[in-house]
Amino acid sequence: MINNIPEFLYHLLIEQYGEHLTNTILEGYSQKRPLTLRANTLKTSITNIKSVFDNLHFAYKEISWYQDALMMENISEEQIKNLKIYQSGEIYLQSLSSMIPPLVLYPKEDENILDMAAAPGGKTTQMLALSQNKAFITACEKNKIRAERLQYNLNKQGANRVNVMIKDARQLDDFFSFDKILLDAPCSGSGTISIFDKKLETTFTEDLVNRSSKVQAALLKKAITLLKPGHEMVYSTCSILAKENENILQKFIDLKQIEILPIDVSKFTDAILLPTSIEGTLCICPSDLYEGFFVAKLRKL
Repeated sequence: MINNIPEFLYHLLIEQYGEHLTNTILEGYSQKRPLTLRANTLKTSITNIKSVFDNLHFAYKEISWYQDALMMENISEEQIKNLKIYQSGEIYLQSLSSMIPPLVLYPKEDENILDMAAAPGGKTTQMLALSQNKAFITACEKNKIRAERLQYNLNKQGANRVNVMIKDARQLDDFFSFDKILLDAPCSGSGTISIFDKKLETTFTEDLVNRSSKVQAALLKKAITLLKPGHEMVYSTCSILAKENENILQKFIDLKQIEILPIDVSKFTDAILLPTSIEGTLCICPSDLYEGFFVAKLRKL
């Protein structure tokens, strides 16, 4: 272990980002982030949620780039979970970073959307809310228990235009065709680790990164097959390693199957942005506010 993280990860970060940025990342790995949530506009409005918090004297901050999101100040998860607005599905606890991919995809009414790795359902319900409950979403989850959790969350959030498929998205039949796809790919989680995790050396391994990258490439290949030509998709991971992000995308860019649609990163003024080898993609550094996260918007050629 170096700086309380596995040696191989430290060397990958140094190789990709250099010493100064690696130290910034390590600092991010040691932070405890405030509780963040979004108003579930399938059931309520952000105005109503703010009113509830104001009446309870719960302090919060608004998020400049997302009007439906709030950052709670000195409020515990337990306090939030005891509230009626949580129990009725009017709010959803979600990290700031994980709110970004649905916003980048920007689902619209009547669009047929595939969520390739949907559980536990935060991004799925967010996409439906962004479409004013007028898109139709197919949500894939290969694990039966996770799929049940996904369905529970969808029901609780009032997301009734979602079809759950208990299936590995890599095995979807090629006759399916979608207007938009969210591929929030399974990954190593290199953007979300904590240096205080005592099991890190055994749970975060080189094998995990290698296996993740193989799954990611297979999922992206399938996504490109299922996406209508000229249409858009978002590829995202909670990893900050090029091996799981740019390197995966570059193969399909070189094959002229996809092109990058640049993301406007200027709005994320409170985030530390990491350099990427593909211009127009977004990589957020782990910090006191954000988990490490990678997002790319793609168009099928």
